[in-house]
Amino acid sequence: MLLSTPGLVLHTTPYAESSVVAKVFTRQLGMKSYIIKGVRGRNGRTKQNLLQPLTSLDMVVYDNPKTDLNYTKELTARRPGQMSDPVSNAMRFFMTEVLYKALRESEPMPALWDYVDSVENMQETSAHLPVRFLLTVSHHLGIEPLDNFSHREQLFDLQEGRFVATPTETTLSPSLSALLHEYSSPEPTFAAPLQQRTDLINALIAYFQLHLSGFSHFRSHEILHTVLK
Repeated sequence: MLLSTPGLVLHTTPYAESSVVAKVFTRQLGMKSYIIKGVRGRNGRTKQNLLQPLTSLDMVVYDNPKTDLNYTKELTARRPGQMSDPVSNAMRFFMTEVLYKALRESEPMPALWDYVDSVENMQETSAHLPVRFLLTVSHHLGIEPLDNFSHREQLFDLQEGRFVATPTETTLSPSLSALLHEYSSPEPTFAAPLQQRTDLINALIAYFQLHLSGFSHFRSHEILHTVLK
């Protein structure tokens, strides 16, 4: 059966002589794997720039629910060009790695897809975007940190996923816990120092690793930290 859906490219792997297998987060079907023919040959029909991380595509795909690997019929870029400055590129690779490691091939998640696709002007929101992105993804995956911050419970416990009163091996520092609480508000208006934001990103990645199987060997945040300095 042929089906039309927008999709966001997350990862590609060489396949056969001139094809690739692409992991694509589609709006209609969720995370899917597709064989895309003629990508790597000299006369390839599909340009490599259509398969860059987080490229937004209009796709016509074959959808056979009995197989995990389907084919694409048509691919078209939904927006012309990609931002190329170092900060935007680092942010794109960061978001792509989060999604690639966090999502599984299962039910569609159109609300999360719409959020990711809407994050277009990354340069202007670079100060808050990495933390907000991690928290938004955690919300859609059902592992969002519980914001029960209070005068008594001021320390966020990564293992418990909530604020607690007594420090343990997995609680964040008071200042980092307070920063997470601030970021849990709908529209943060503060400007936390870069080092604090960096520490919070690292803490949230550790949180994902505790609560999601397969979320390991995360690397892109190191590049992001470097370009944001």
